Amino acid sequence: MSSVKVDPIVKSSALIGEGPVWEELEQTLLFVDIIGQKIHRWSPATNRIQSVETADTVGFAVPRRSGGYVAGVGRNVVAVDWQTHKVTSLVEVDEDKPNNRLNDGKADPSGRLLTGTMLRDHPSGERKQGALFSVAPDLTVTKHLSQVDISNGMDWSEDQKTFFYIDSLALTVDAFDHDPSTGHIGNRRVVYHMQEGEGIPDGMTLDAEGRLWVACYDGGRVINIDPATGVRLKTISLPVTKTTSCCFGGPDYSELYVTSASLGLSQSESKQQPLAGSTFRVTGLGVKGRPSYAFSG
Repeated sequence: MSSVKVDPIVKSSALIGEGPVWEELEQTLLFVDIIGQKIHRWSPATNRIQSVETADTVGFAVPRRSGGYVAGVGRNVVAVDWQTHKVTSLVEVDEDKPNNRLNDGKADPSGRLLTGTMLRDHPSGERKQGALFSVAPDLTVTKHLSQVDISNGMDWSEDQKTFFYIDSLALTVDAFDHDPSTGHIGNRRVVYHMQEGEGIPDGMTLDAEGRLWVACYDGGRVINIDPATGVRLKTISLPVTKTTSCCFGGPDYSELYVTSASLGLSQSESKQQPLAGSTFRVTGLGVKGRPSYAFSG
């Protein structure tokens, strides 16, 4: 049995660390601080972190096949030139909802970008203002879902026939049938209901065996789920409550990287959690992940 170890590797006290992506070519970890309005790149080889500031909240950043990155800044999908730090808007979503912002985003195996929105704030009684969109390589935008509270974790099965998705406040992990040629999704069903004390489902990734790893916000853990049976297989506890997202990385994808948030902690909670907002590396899990995809637009 492997010995699981959790180590803080980036002690940056992010307000809301999110969206980790392992960059295979560079052997670096890409992630964002949503409220801190920064995109970060961390190198395990040098233990150095480089950053690009954005002019608004940044929900995600993913590699772009043509170079640089695409990111969700405010309600805009933008191109990011890492060398010059130049940020250029590509498309805008939810133009009629100025109080929305982009949240999580990932490129699918075909090179489309999937990303969703949420309310920046949740005024009393106001719910389900977000949506889930895809952005094609030619920058055509398609809305797949509306009536979303907090559009969050997403990933695709190895055969690309299933799309996994989280709307956080529903407290479920859902699956859809997915058509890889068109990107169409349908036949939504629940594969896991969050249990008492597990927190709110946030970012998510799949391992090479098709099992889900879900970061649990306000739960201080990452849970490992078999989507075929709906059974929780493992729980990885972290020394912070606001765990936000995760991805596999490292030379052989055997390391799980987990982001966290410090925003919203009380003074006493902050004292009890000095590593809140850090990014962690989990080793000894005995499983491996898969390479991420790049946006082909």
